[in-house]
Amino acid sequence: MRSRSVFGTIGASLQTLVGGNITLLTNLCESTRSEAFELMLRHASDLGANAVIGVRYDATELMQSVTEVLAYGTAVVVEPINR
Repeated sequence: MRSRSVFGTIGASLQTLVGGNITLLTNLCESTRSEAFELMLRHASDLGANAVIGVRYDATELMQSVTEVLAYGTAVVVEPINR
């Protein structure tokens, strides 16, 4: 789960006045997505997997300024085919 600080919320609000990319929120979204992805990979590795397929993301706003971001997929063991 991630929450924005008061300063981040104010800064993002000011950026909306100018228009364009809201870098404060873009950076928060990217770092949160990356953290969720890394956590998913660690969980898969703990299960003995060496790959994850069918990866998806989901985000839910739990309360104002608090969002839960999930990355999920199917943990698998990939082995080369010997011919």
